[in-house]
Amino acid sequence: MISISERQKIGVGTTGFGIFFILFGVLLYFDSVLLAFGNLLFLTGLSLIIGLRKTLSFFFQRHKLKGTSFFLGGVVIVLLRWPLLGMFLETYGFFNLFKGFFPVAFGFLGNAFNIPFLSALFRKLQGSSSSMV
Repeated sequence: MISISERQKIGVGTTGFGIFFILFGVLLYFDSVLLAFGNLLFLTGLSLIIGLRKTLSFFFQRHKLKGTSFFLGGVVIVLLRWPLLGMFLETYGFFNLFKGFFPVAFGFLGNAFNIPFLSALFRKLQGSSSSMV
């Protein structure tokens, strides 16, 4: 059984609120205040879940510096009230940071659902994503 500390529970809630505010900010035509608040909550929650040291080591690995610079640069641009440009930069950085995780996620989704069309689609996406890494 995995034990979850109170700090990690608070981190999950904070991250969830961050994602909510980001999505709500996008739905309200890229409202810069909601996006900035969501970004700060998301990064704070991530730090609470896995710890500050692991968060910093994840973002500042040598092969992830390009993704980190785009993601954190996008956060700064959103904080400077250029929300559309900032979100584009964040999205590009997010995909660069987590491109190694996507084949695993697609493989899990392909095995989790027994819907023939979706399973075939997720397996195809898993194969094409893993060849890009």
